Amino acid sequence: MKAVVLKEFGPAQNLHVADVPIPSISDDEVLVNVKSFSINPVEAHVREVEHWWNLVSASTTADPHIILGWDVSGIITETGKNVTKFKKGDEVFGMINFLGYGAAYAEYVSAPVTDLALKPSNISFEEAAGATMAAQTAWVSLVRYGKVKKGDKVVITGASGGVGHFAVQIAKHFGAHVIGVASEENRDFVLSLGADEFVDYKTQNFEELITDADLVHDAVWRNDESHILRSLNAIKPGGTLLSLMVYPSVDFIEMAMKERKVSVVRMNVTDSSDHIGDVEAIRSLLDMGKMKTHISQEFAIEETQKAHQQIETHTTKGKIVIKL
Repeated sequence: MKAVVLKEFGPAQNLHVADVPIPSISDDEVLVNVKSFSINPVEAHVREVEHWWNLVSASTTADPHIILGWDVSGIITETGKNVTKFKKGDEVFGMINFLGYGAAYAEYVSAPVTDLALKPSNISFEEAAGATMAAQTAWVSLVRYGKVKKGDKVVITGASGGVGHFAVQIAKHFGAHVIGVASEENRDFVLSLGADEFVDYKTQNFEELITDADLVHDAVWRNDESHILRSLNAIKPGGTLLSLMVYPSVDFIEMAMKERKVSVVRMNVTDSSDHIGDVEAIRSLLDMGKMKTHISQEFAIEETQKAHQQIETHTTKGKIVIKL
């Protein structure tokens, strides 16, 4: 089968299409013929940094070829003997083996049934592949950690991105008043998702305009706490800061509670108490048309290098997917 393999950590140019064996499955897995997989910022990060790859994938660099990725949609071609939830021919989607070795950048993947849901018939394989890691991250952040509810004032930073554009839709589904923060060129897009207000972060300081948010869902890719300090200042006492990309220190968390009475959450998509429930909830929203995947670009598998170069700009609107 075709797969995108990484033989040396470094730039996107190190990704190459190669012929590799079709994976075998265990008794509790299914084999999926992949029709689309999506690209996430974390994959560009682990592609460059060997330590992060070993940490996120629980794999080793002794593997003959590394296949990145976790997000897939496709058709089941084989089922393990213990599998009753799905059958051959079912169209499915999901985030595969995260944290772990997903090996999604390929024509076939082996997948635990607990990571999959039936693809709604009203969406494409590409839309389904895009509504996996990013959608689950937004759901776990707002619903599991943030306990978003009707009437909450919710600020979504990075509102035009992969996670952010799902977060806007999820918060609105629960009846929140949503303020989307992004660049001016994405104003119409963010408002079209259902946001009630928009802030252009390039010309306005959102933390000066908003000081009474119940929740701030911070999905901006940063390497230090200066950005989440701004988010902290937008939250009223008793509110919650959901930090997705910055890992707040214990000192920061303690300071926020002591000085501002704000809870700071180190968001981790794998910490949900009901992973299967999360996957099915997302499927239901997609099926009802309550949430949609915005795909800004589609690439062929041979163009995965270009897809990585685009995701590294951190300016992608919605999702990037590979179509097989």
